[in-house]
Amino acid sequence: MLIVASTFAFCLLVIVGLYWALVVRPEDAMSRSVTSRLDRLNTPRSAAAGVATAATQFSAVPALDALLRRHTGFTAATERLLVEADLKMTVGVFLLLSLVSAGIGWAVGLLVLRLLAAALLLLAIGAVLPYLYVRFRRGRRLQLFEEQFPEAVDLIARSLRAGHAFTTGLGIAAEELPPPVGLEFKRVYDEQNFGLSLPDALRAMGTRVPVLDARFFVTAVLTQRESGGNLAEVLNNLSSVMRERFKVKRQIRVVSAHGRLSGWILALLPPLLATVLFVIQPDFMRVLIDDPIGIRLVVAAVVLQLIGTYVISRLVRIDY
Repeated sequence: MLIVASTFAFCLLVIVGLYWALVVRPEDAMSRSVTSRLDRLNTPRSAAAGVATAATQFSAVPALDALLRRHTGFTAATERLLVEADLKMTVGVFLLLSLVSAGIGWAVGLLVLRLLAAALLLLAIGAVLPYLYVRFRRGRRLQLFEEQFPEAVDLIARSLRAGHAFTTGLGIAAEELPPPVGLEFKRVYDEQNFGLSLPDALRAMGTRVPVLDARFFVTAVLTQRESGGNLAEVLNNLSSVMRERFKVKRQIRVVSAHGRLSGWILALLPPLLATVLFVIQPDFMRVLIDDPIGIRLVVAAVVLQLIGTYVISRLVRIDY
């Protein structure tokens, strides 16, 4: 057991060392370099002149960055997911985290449990864990953004009634509101201050935040800039529509709560029951590990459980 623990600790140290040497250290050096260049931009004129459109860097390792640029479909989707989750990491770091997590799962299954089937299963689970975490962060952030957004629209409408310009209202919303809404409006305000046109900055926010209310807001503002009209009244009506949509959303969640709870129970009951039986009756369950037919049954059960969980999740999900 001591040899297994020592081997696992050594593998973990090697992985962490490679991660620091290949990712953390180059990105820290690049961050310091960018910070030193930005510190030299003292005047607003020089700051505006320093605004440039650069290609997105997918990794601090040049070879990995070149490899990822050849698969733009995958890297663009992953980059968009990381941006929507507001995670300050590159695609290369995300892939490395998935690789490290998969390696830890493989090591636990092979060195601790000493079962090839368990090692393969833990490898797959470890590889998908970072993705599930990013999806969770993205969903929680977008939900919070959707809850805060009507208040932001009302605040901008009140600033317009008080005689301020629309960009001033964006700055007020950026200062007064908490993240993530405040951070998104601050980014829009800073981008248009540093030379990006306001329509492009608003469209970029609509792309970064895939929420229907944000796209309604961007469309309403851009339409008003083209055709004219009372923007404060338009934003007031829009905030009322957002609040009514949010009320309907809450009602739908209440109505579908029973189905979602049943889905969670059906999805978690088999693995929890298997775990309990492994603890209280290990000899009774060991046939699923020692016998080749038992291993096939476990693999088939896991596959069917995943398929059933996916089907249940689709049944209880209501798009609105």
